[in-house]
Amino acid sequence: MRATIKTTIALFLLSPIAAVSARPALAQNSAQSSTASEKPPRAEVALGYTYLHSNAPPGGCGCFNLNGGSASFAWAIKPGKWDLVGDVVSGHGSNISAAGYGLTLSAFTAGVRYLPPFRHSSLQPFGQALLGMAHSSGTLVQGSSSATTNAGAAFAANLGGGLDLNASRHFSIRLVEGDYLLTTFNNGVNNHQNNFRIGAGVVFRLGNR
Repeated sequence: MRATIKTTIALFLLSPIAAVSARPALAQNSAQSSTASEKPPRAEVALGYTYLHSNAPPGGCGCFNLNGGSASFAWAIKPGKWDLVGDVVSGHGSNISAAGYGLTLSAFTAGVRYLPPFRHSSLQPFGQALLGMAHSSGTLVQGSSSATTNAGAAFAANLGGGLDLNASRHFSIRLVEGDYLLTTFNNGVNNHQNNFRIGAGVVFRLGNR
């Protein structure tokens, strides 16, 4: 009888100690479960406005401006460091010459994006290198630049970067994106055009890493 009473008293005294020691393990398991259920998104879609400063004639500026939009899709291949990116941009300008010619320029490119670590900041810069094709149409191509025999598809390179402001786990504001867009439409001289692209927009993150 006395042994049973002693055992009961010992269990009673030890039970608070066991409960306290169990709490860290329970908290750790809960934290791990919470972390697992809150994995950061793996894919993102960005939509925005784009301004293009372009030149058509070879050997000089002859510069004009195009306004349009852009859309890109990014997939994290190494979360927080490297993304695969596909990008579409299109701009249009009317009366871009004394003759009143118009031009629509589009580019479809893909490549890689690097995100330098900014662990304690809501800002996320990035740099990217994309390759693909460009398409042009409009009266400028049909009229003054009849030498542009590859207007339907020409090589394009898109090099640049930008800065995002993280508003939440699934939403960011693209404060700025600036790129050098090279196109290689035939012009009878050097067969390349320099286009400078700047834009801003919103970023939506989808899925989990």
